Amino acid sequence: MEIHSDYSSLATTLRTRRQRLAEKIAFPVILWSGGSSSRNFPANHYPFRASSHFLYFAGLPLKNAAIFLDGGRLELFMDEDSAENALWHGEMPKREEIAQIIGADAAFPLSALPTRATGAATIALQDASTYQQQADILNRSVTPSYTPEGIDRDLAKAIASVRLCHDAGAISELRQAAAVTIEAHKAGMGAARTAKQEAAVRGAMEGRGGSVGIGWLRVRIC
Repeated sequence: MEIHSDYSSLATTLRTRRQRLAEKIAFPVILWSGGSSSRNFPANHYPFRASSHFLYFAGLPLKNAAIFLDGGRLELFMDEDSAENALWHGEMPKREEIAQIIGADAAFPLSALPTRATGAATIALQDASTYQQQADILNRSVTPSYTPEGIDRDLAKAIASVRLCHDAGAISELRQAAAVTIEAHKAGMGAARTAKQEAAVRGAMEGRGGSVGIGWLRVRIC
């Protein structure tokens, strides 16, 4: 995962968001990022997309991670990247570095997450592995996100209220995404004049996004 210079204001934005959430609830929260879902066989994964609520409060698309929120405080739970993964996908920042970027108050291995489970609310994820992990760590049933119950329902209402209006950080990301989208489509229209295959048009569009340091699905905090 590449760290961009525009992350300098991310911690401030996230701190404000979790403080707004803390004003609406009186219980701790654990939000999971989720993992990759398999397609037709276990080793063939769909592209990873972190949970929307996790992204809103954590700001970075961290795979197999979780955050603990309580009274405006944020703790990050994730394991360090393996040497094998770094070989194939590039080196990830260390856990402490990521914690500093998002303004976390502390950072721990994922194995320490059960110590924060008592009385915590969550939003169920769709991928089966993470969903089972949620139920195991919280030691209770977790109903699907479209039919939450108890404090999970209260959490869903509180998050919906916080996210109902975009803040300055989200508006900035949306404007940036819109500008890049315009440039990408212009590049695609230009390529269409001479391209013999659709892949050439797509390549031109994705290349334009990459040339300004923004890939698809880059919007992360809205």
